[in-house]
Amino acid sequence: MSLSLEKIINAKLAEVFNSLQLNPQYAVVKVSDRPDLSDFQCNGALALAKSEKKNPREIATQIAAKLQEDPDFSKISVDGPGFLNLSINNTLIAKVLDAMSEDERFGCEKVSNPHKIVLDSGGPNVAKALHVGHLRSAAIGESIRRIEIFAGNEVISDVHFGDWGTPMGMILAEIIKQDGDLSKTESYDINDISAFYKKANIRCKEDETAKETARLITADLQNGNPEYRKAWQHLRKVSVDAVKKNYDELQAHFDLWLGESDAHETCAEIVKLAAQKGVSEVDDGATIIRLEETNKPKPPVILVKSDGGYAYQVTDIATIKMRVDDLKAQEIIYVVDKRQSLHFEQVFEVAEKLGIAPNVTLRHIGFGTVNGPDGKPFKTRDGGVMNLEDLLKLSKDKVRESMPQAGEVEGYGEKEIEKLVSQIAIGAIKYQDLKNNIASGYVFEVDDFAKFDGKTGPYIQYAIARINSILRKAGDIKPGKVIISNAEERDLALKLMQLSNIIMRTQEAKEPSIISDYAYTLAQTFSSFYNTSPIMSAESQELASSRLQLAKLVRDVLTLLLYLLGIEAPEVMLKKAE
Repeated sequence: MSLSLEKIINAKLAEVFNSLQLNPQYAVVKVSDRPDLSDFQCNGALALAKSEKKNPREIATQIAAKLQEDPDFSKISVDGPGFLNLSINNTLIAKVLDAMSEDERFGCEKVSNPHKIVLDSGGPNVAKALHVGHLRSAAIGESIRRIEIFAGNEVISDVHFGDWGTPMGMILAEIIKQDGDLSKTESYDINDISAFYKKANIRCKEDETAKETARLITADLQNGNPEYRKAWQHLRKVSVDAVKKNYDELQAHFDLWLGESDAHETCAEIVKLAAQKGVSEVDDGATIIRLEETNKPKPPVILVKSDGGYAYQVTDIATIKMRVDDLKAQEIIYVVDKRQSLHFEQVFEVAEKLGIAPNVTLRHIGFGTVNGPDGKPFKTRDGGVMNLEDLLKLSKDKVRESMPQAGEVEGYGEKEIEKLVSQIAIGAIKYQDLKNNIASGYVFEVDDFAKFDGKTGPYIQYAIARINSILRKAGDIKPGKVIISNAEERDLALKLMQLSNIIMRTQEAKEPSIISDYAYTLAQTFSSFYNTSPIMSAESQELASSRLQLAKLVRDVLTLLLYLLGIEAPEVMLKKAE
């Protein structure tokens, strides 16, 4: 039996539609727009009116008459021009909840046709500290990774390191400028390398000769200059080690730590293939592919620059070929700033022209920016782009303000308090990001994001910790069969049974905000239930066991939802004594 209440009802509707010789594709319900009237509604009669050449209310009345024979419905009514309103019998609700409680997936189904996805959601660059923009790609990408795996797909996540373009030549040129050669390169740490890059960036903006030198060094590096390659290997290793610390703290997992450099050999294959297919041409010394221009102009894609070096777009095209050939990807998802949308349009169009990803879905999920109170990208007090490391520290400091000191709570020393601070701060940051529609930018609220009330990560973490406390204090009472005895229990049960559809909708839309919103409303619904439905002092042992089962199921479902968002659920939540 499916444990999705909507699917159960849809199956019953389809049976009725078939018996009335009505097209079963319209036998679909949705959660009622008027919960005071019914649990679900079906608008299929309105859609059938034209083909059946009947009044939709007449069709709806026929359907309702058949459904009224089914004891799983407590009430059927036809309203307006032909809306079919369906209320579910509490016995069926309890039966489905009992089955959910016994199922390790809580009734969540898997995709019917699982496939292999390569997920590109990192994009850090050598010598550059991660900033708030990397927070979005990491948080969204990690959530999508977990949701796809839970849904039954195989996912390979790749950080796609920016390690092969002009910035490498700029850093090497700056080191040579300051040291005379590259002999000291292997002694430099990430702070030294970042300082070289900042100086190089300024120098290349002000000096065309420096810019040209960096460009030539980049071309030599890509063409195999052994001195440059040796220095580059150190720069890359130090940079990867540095960004791994940030990603580890965010609990963003990558299966592969490949970069643009890994696609170098395949770039030559792309250039050759483009020439063989007759889609490339040489223009002013550069090898390019011109694209179709329909509603808007599209710049040509540069494969090889006039200096002989590969342009950054060709590395993305080559990487698609590698992901299809080597990893057998059936879908490739890029979680990258939406300001890169034109780049991906170009890359995907060239991939199609070259035929390197036949029957493979290429998808760019573009996200908006993290903004400050002024609506502009979030910056530090001195006006610079906020580093991710600084944002994490700022967040932890904010959470720490509301936490007790080490030793004030039995069993919670400095180590335990700091772990809790990290869990709450990271959860708060991620939830504030993921509660927003991906494509929209959002304002990072330093003062509000870590509150224990409102639509925040800590609010949901607190709801879980509260239920943990209830379960610990239950004593001899054990979770038992579900009984629906009041409106609040019923509301909570119906909310719980939306789980499977919510996760599948999120997976299909690649939109974690759907889960974020559901987790918040489920926690709210539990709070209303708990305030009106005592557990320990329930009228009977059976009712107490039923309510404890509901509480436990909410705890387990909320824990799953936070996991799918990449957020931990602490066993307890502590607050500073007021």
